[in-house]
Amino acid sequence: MDKRELIEKAYELAREQYKAFGVDTDAVVDKMNDVQISLHCWQTDDVGGFERPDAELGGGGIQVTGNFPGKAQNIDQMRQDLDKVMSLLPGKQRLNLHAIYGEFGGQLVDRDQIEVKHFQGWIDWAKQRGMGLDFNATCFSHPKADDGYTLSSKNEDVRRFWVEHVKRCRAITAEMGKQLGSPSVHNTWIPDGSKDELVDRNGHRALLKKSLDEAFAHDYPREFMLDAVESKLFGIGAEFMTVGSHDFYLGYAIKNNKLICLDNGHFHPTEQVGDKVSACLQFVDDVLLHITRGVRWDSDHVVVLNDEIQLIASEIIRNDFLNRVKIGLDFFDASINRVGAYVVGTRATQQAFMRAMLEPYAILKDFEENGKYFERLALLEVMKSRNFGAVWDYYCLKNSVPASDDFIAEIQKYEKDVLLNR
Repeated sequence: MDKRELIEKAYELAREQYKAFGVDTDAVVDKMNDVQISLHCWQTDDVGGFERPDAELGGGGIQVTGNFPGKAQNIDQMRQDLDKVMSLLPGKQRLNLHAIYGEFGGQLVDRDQIEVKHFQGWIDWAKQRGMGLDFNATCFSHPKADDGYTLSSKNEDVRRFWVEHVKRCRAITAEMGKQLGSPSVHNTWIPDGSKDELVDRNGHRALLKKSLDEAFAHDYPREFMLDAVESKLFGIGAEFMTVGSHDFYLGYAIKNNKLICLDNGHFHPTEQVGDKVSACLQFVDDVLLHITRGVRWDSDHVVVLNDEIQLIASEIIRNDFLNRVKIGLDFFDASINRVGAYVVGTRATQQAFMRAMLEPYAILKDFEENGKYFERLALLEVMKSRNFGAVWDYYCLKNSVPASDDFIAEIQKYEKDVLLNR
């Protein structure tokens, strides 16, 4: 019996197992196509970007650990890596770009001067692949971010520079969505804050609100672009106070009809973003997710299938929120094969959503509403040992991508043939 036959046989057995709990695995395999994940381009090159040939991380609270060989040195190599990643993933994904990844033709184009033409190559690339794009203003790694403040800076020239940058990024995002026929999400995150005691928190937050109001003044059709704002508990060099806190941005999002971006690495280690999803969606139309793995604090490790990621996925599926939650990844690890990091992290996220879809929700909810809490807990535990892996392998088989551990050999070959020769 060959591997394909083994996968199909295992799937038939798993289908009967889940059918006993009222779960239709065939429907789940089909519904997984609704889970589109926006891959973060910056994993390919450690958030360096291509503004200039010697681009390295500068000011603004971003730090990547490791120096594994094979880092993408230019946009062609980045696209090559992204194509390889997507060839190993079931389903259809999106791509999330930062503003420092434009095609600037070897010229230094400062961020308050970027235009659609610098990203038309990415739009054409995405169109050829039938995928959508998302976008981010890059308010870090720049001399005008070195003192720790951008949109909340008390230096008016600096503040105006970053307002103009965000304005231009939003215009580029809207054009991406228009040309690709899929709304592009523009996300605003800034590193602003103080390393130590700060007496004028209010002054900086008032300036941030003013800057956002100015940057968001022009409304774009929602079928082209959506605005998101992203909070953080703290950042490198902003350990004492972060201007764009969760309270600030949640209030701003609710008042101004923006998406709130929930990055599960941006909260206190005991907070659960899965618990925040249904809370925020009572008051905002949509939520943007940045899925990562914080180890102790915000360390942006590669996503794995753990309880935290599972709760996020389960909350979305249990409440039929897929059409209201935009799913993206945000981690950067240069200590291991970067393509492998992408594939492991994306597959883990997809697997969490599949496990959530395989849950016998109707039975569990009935137990809950009738006070049968032992039965609810027991069934949740029983489902952990059901043959989820067989359904996952079948989904990969249907999508003509490597099942089980076969992707490891594919990435090892790519490392030998491509990455180590850069």
